[in-house]
Amino acid sequence: MGKSLSPFTKAQLLPQEETLEIHKKKGDLFIGIPKEKHFQEKRVCLTPDAVSALTANGHRVMIESGAGEGANFKDKDYSESGAEITKDTAKVFSCPIILKVEPAALDEIELINPQSLIISALQLKTQGKPYFEALAKKRITALAFEFIKDEDGAFPAVRSLSEIAGTASILIASELLSNVNGGNGLMMGNINGVPPTEVLILGAGTVGEFAARSAIGLGANIKVFDNSITKLRCLQSNLGRTIYTSTMQPKNLLKALKRCDVAIGAVRGNNRSPIVVTESMVNSMKRGSVIIDVSIDMGGCFETSEVTTHDHPTFDFNGIIHYGVPNIPARYSRTASVSISNIFTPYLLQIGEYGGIENAIRFDKGLKNGLYFYHGILTNRSVAEWFGLDFSDANLLIF
Repeated sequence: MGKSLSPFTKAQLLPQEETLEIHKKKGDLFIGIPKEKHFQEKRVCLTPDAVSALTANGHRVMIESGAGEGANFKDKDYSESGAEITKDTAKVFSCPIILKVEPAALDEIELINPQSLIISALQLKTQGKPYFEALAKKRITALAFEFIKDEDGAFPAVRSLSEIAGTASILIASELLSNVNGGNGLMMGNINGVPPTEVLILGAGTVGEFAARSAIGLGANIKVFDNSITKLRCLQSNLGRTIYTSTMQPKNLLKALKRCDVAIGAVRGNNRSPIVVTESMVNSMKRGSVIIDVSIDMGGCFETSEVTTHDHPTFDFNGIIHYGVPNIPARYSRTASVSISNIFTPYLLQIGEYGGIENAIRFDKGLKNGLYFYHGILTNRSVAEWFGLDFSDANLLIF
């Protein structure tokens, strides 16, 4: 007799892992939005429309009086959207979820209840060990919005703010070129019979792309430099036109600097922006030309750059106007606030749908990427290596 064939394969006969379903249970959130105290920070995390969407879904939002004033949102706008308004700062910080633009200051962390959730920027380069020790002491869970990824693997908050900074850099340069601001009296526009303004852009990332879009839209001639051929190719593809591109070759760069009216610095680095334009190269530029160093928050890519403020945004270096404000989006606080709010709102609704941050992190890997503290335990390798701290993998803590 022939050998009988089993209807099952060997793999099917082996014991299989059982996957337990994690049930999603909707929960109501209680979100506190304190007034930003950081120097010249005018943005707010949620617009009145966003608050309306959250309260319509059964969530509570408490806002400190005046939190939206910098972005021209009145307390009345928020109260009409369903928010609770209070002048008591401590009351806002006692909410289970704290939403901020800037990282919480040490005195603010003191006001936060243990086991709370903070969602804000982290701004790693500006932090020190005491910040993380304070979070650990209160067993706080913290998300950095600049680390959160979307379904495409991109960083939506970083991209959004970069879009604003890129567009703003050209608008600011246009202002500084005018006679009113002591410039050469050039108009950033293509006027018939008048040679167009020359704009040099260093860096072909998001900032560089949106600076290029704005400059082209105003009728300027642009030249973009970047050492990544892929980035230059993507930039041209996204702009839908052929533009002058080059790698950072000193000879080509010097030639472009001598001819340009505006130079935009948008080169990023790992820990610090590389200096790609030396002092002698800056001295070769035309008198009255403008430098906007968008990468000043990482040290700047022009050797002559210095950090300035929104109150005193420029300084003159041998006849070249320098702009070195690190927080450019705060200059356009309402636009930036709407942009941040658009990113935060879906995540907050999602956290509510999942019944809390733990389940939301289980189901959303992009959101988990933003986690750097979980119940007082550091979970981000980059932060740990930067400050020489111990950390635990979030996957081992969240089952």
